[in-house]
Amino acid sequence: MDDLLTDLAGLTGVFAARAGALDVAGAFPEENLTDLRRVGALVAVLPRALGGRGFGTEPEGAAGAAEMLRLVGRGHLATGRLFEGHVNAVKLVVRYGGPAVVARVADVARTGGLVGLWVTDGGEALRVCGGVLEGGKVFCSGAGHVGHALVTAEGEDGTVMALVEVAEGRAQAGAMRLSGMRAAVTGRVELSGVVAEVVGEAGDYLRQPEFSAGAWRTSAVTLGGVEALVAVAVGELVGRGRAGNAHQAARIGGMLLAQESAGLWVRKAARVAEGGVEDAGDVAGYVNLARLAVERAGLEVIGLVQRGLGLGALVAGHPAERLMRDLAVYLRQPAPDETLTEAAAWFSAKELPA
Repeated sequence: MDDLLTDLAGLTGVFAARAGALDVAGAFPEENLTDLRRVGALVAVLPRALGGRGFGTEPEGAAGAAEMLRLVGRGHLATGRLFEGHVNAVKLVVRYGGPAVVARVADVARTGGLVGLWVTDGGEALRVCGGVLEGGKVFCSGAGHVGHALVTAEGEDGTVMALVEVAEGRAQAGAMRLSGMRAAVTGRVELSGVVAEVVGEAGDYLRQPEFSAGAWRTSAVTLGGVEALVAVAVGELVGRGRAGNAHQAARIGGMLLAQESAGLWVRKAARVAEGGVEDAGDVAGYVNLARLAVERAGLEVIGLVQRGLGLGALVAGHPAERLMRDLAVYLRQPAPDETLTEAAAWFSAKELPA
């Protein structure tokens, strides 16, 4: 196994041990980010020519990126959400940006900086005029803790991406308290007056297949969360001496089936999305199906855990209770019905990618 992946596998238990206190406090997982910096995870996404491993930015790094995201998510979903945003933002800058902005984001990653990806508008859209932003973003993971972010904004010619440096005092981290993923510290960030370094051309953010294909990275983190929940549930049933009960054994089997199915979808989605050889419609369609398959697996596991462990798993402070809240929030990706019908329409007259 790659040395980075070995290090991350060793951190899953460390992250899980910290998760309960971070959830109660709604605190940013700074120690986890310090560990990710130490093992080189934040820089691993950079192309090899820029000092990284190409995990998520080069076809050869697809499998490594999938494992990296899965392992971080298995340790702590909220940290996985923050890390996935970093990986996604760096990928978009590398794909669409010119040499100057690529060099800038590479410097941020090499010096241990976490890059956010903030694309949700609240009310009026964030705008860019004369290289300066007006407005803000909502549902910003890492609000108040992320020093650089890739944001979408409306310009004269349409939607553009911009890399911005976020000063202290810009965030309203407590403005929206989600039931789960509390340690991701999600909030609103005011960006009026911030200088924006535009990345690529207008319309690049929505360009297919990358717009849809990027969802595989979220699914990889989600897979880690599913695995963590299954491990907690099975461990508790074994500890109670209940794993041999026929009904509980059937639930355990169902959990394992769902987990394995999600893993197969994620690993193939990574290959399809990052390989650079599939038709753009095939990439978008397959990753959309994978995203929904992982969502279905997560919801199935949550239901089986609740039935298998009973009310005890819903007591605040129980590891399964927190994992289920985190997973339920993370699974709420946008437009699931539209995603399914678009993928179905595309593949109606075609075979799925081999």
